[in-house]
Amino acid sequence: MPILIGIIVVIIYSAITFYIGWNINAWLVSWSVHIPNLLFWSLLFAVSFGFVLGRLHEWLRPLSVIGSYWMFVLQYGIALSVIANLFVFFTPLSVRLVGSVALLLFIMLFIIGSYNAYSPVVRELTINMDIDEPMTVVVGSDFHLGVLSDKGHLQKFVDLSNEYNPDVVLLVGDLVDDDPLWFVEKGMGEVMSQLKSTYGVYGVLGNHEYYGKKIPLLVEEMKQANVKILLDETILVGERFYLTGQEDITNKNRLGLEQLAPEQKDFPWIVMNHTPNDLQTPANAGVDLHLSGHTHLGQMWPNHLITGKMFEVDYGYKKKDDMHTLVSSGFGFWGPPTRIGSRSEMWVVHIKSDGQ
Repeated sequence: MPILIGIIVVIIYSAITFYIGWNINAWLVSWSVHIPNLLFWSLLFAVSFGFVLGRLHEWLRPLSVIGSYWMFVLQYGIALSVIANLFVFFTPLSVRLVGSVALLLFIMLFIIGSYNAYSPVVRELTINMDIDEPMTVVVGSDFHLGVLSDKGHLQKFVDLSNEYNPDVVLLVGDLVDDDPLWFVEKGMGEVMSQLKSTYGVYGVLGNHEYYGKKIPLLVEEMKQANVKILLDETILVGERFYLTGQEDITNKNRLGLEQLAPEQKDFPWIVMNHTPNDLQTPANAGVDLHLSGHTHLGQMWPNHLITGKMFEVDYGYKKKDDMHTLVSSGFGFWGPPTRIGSRSEMWVVHIKSDGQ
């Protein structure tokens, strides 16, 4: 059955690719540009399956980059193709004119999407908790550090975070894009180690760390970069608060939150859990602040309609019972380095005492 489903998916995907390619070719022909069919379709399908092919061998890695960009073409190319076909069919407008307008719209979307992805913003949140002194917490997630979310993008996070002189920096999963090899080769640990905070930098694993299957290497590299990865453990930070790092739900053997609860609730309790799949359990357990990422807010419109159905909170802040919960859309991106309807972001949480 899984094989049959896989075959059906490949057939549907190939049909969509063909439809987009047919429209591209029709527009090129309208400008008297004729590319040999074998060359055109070979290149198109190599690009469309590049994200997969690029992971088969080191020499094919450039295809994975091209394939990442193709995801943007796939999402908005099919929508623009349908609209263009309707205009050509129901109006006297030519293929050349309609196709050119569609291309301009696509280019505009790509420019906007690239800007949203590579120009992160800082979002600030102020909450009250039972603490003696105010705290500033920097929260980042979903960096997907690799070829496209690179060393320079990570430097932006470090610079923004250090501006706020945080008490603690919390990295809520998907730190690398599957394989930490690029993180190692490009010396990203040197940048990560520049993060400054009073009580340290802590992180958890996301689903993509599990996909990469090199968790020990990642944990060691993060340790060298002064980032402590919490693997289903709870620690007391600076005699100020308890911090729990849950392994992602991708790990079917992860511990339940009740097994990670501090023995005494004499300090506030902050939990990092990459995927916001269950907010009721931590709310019932007495968690004060629950932090997640994973959703990317769909990353590209209108995918947020899907994440909104999948998660109780797919983005932003919500007070659930007595628990503060925050879901970030992430500092990086997955697949194409573009965001439409979302923005790469870093959160700064100002925690004040209940009496203030």
